[in-house]
Amino acid sequence: MLTKYLTYLWKIWFYLLTSLLVIIIGVFWTFPLALSNKTFPLAYKGIRLWSILSFYGAGFRLKFHPDQKLDTNHPYIFISNHTSLIDVLVMAIIHPHHPIVFVGKAELEKIPLFGTIYRKICISVDRNDSRSKSRVFRLAKQKIALGNSIVIFPEGGIPDDQNIVLDHFKDGAISIAIASKVPIVVYSIKGLKEMFPWSFDGGYPGRVEVKLLNIIPTEDLSLRDKDSLKESIYQNIYQDLIHS
Repeated sequence: MLTKYLTYLWKIWFYLLTSLLVIIIGVFWTFPLALSNKTFPLAYKGIRLWSILSFYGAGFRLKFHPDQKLDTNHPYIFISNHTSLIDVLVMAIIHPHHPIVFVGKAELEKIPLFGTIYRKICISVDRNDSRSKSRVFRLAKQKIALGNSIVIFPEGGIPDDQNIVLDHFKDGAISIAIASKVPIVVYSIKGLKEMFPWSFDGGYPGRVEVKLLNIIPTEDLSLRDKDSLKESIYQNIYQDLIHS
């Protein structure tokens, strides 16, 4: 654990590091290559490099349990619990062979410079606008058709209450997977709720544990199966988190 003073210094270092990497990697590598669908896989290499340098540069370590193997020629919908912004870095780090398009909140588009890059490499969603949700559904299917995978955190955001183990799931990730007939890959991420909370005066560098819990095919499913599948995935992640 760090003292409050050291925690402040550590978080300032993290944000300075990530901001510097956004300028160096994002502006001169990721953004130009993300302008074309053909070059997006190369842009994704920049996203992964940014994630790796930010994650390990902040002192985090990763313990990954890939108990099942992914097909490198197949797109997926990747989902996990969501407790920290570091979750995004983790998802990019563990997927070197699957170019990922993240679905994230529209508010991030307002961040200077980062927001410009974010609009090109992610699908933004305004969760209070039904038209925005329809747009996400359409764009995600297009990205999958191009061979990209999608990361969606089905909780729809990070819960304000830190005592919540796993918040209720939204329908988006499940619906897109069923409609696109791509498998859902289920992960649990442990440790980041404590190591990198939203509070600026809390947190510490440590080891993040990630487990691949399940790979769920959707070829034979219809939207009638959405609710039961959503509950099954929820329980899969929840049970792993509470028994850690």
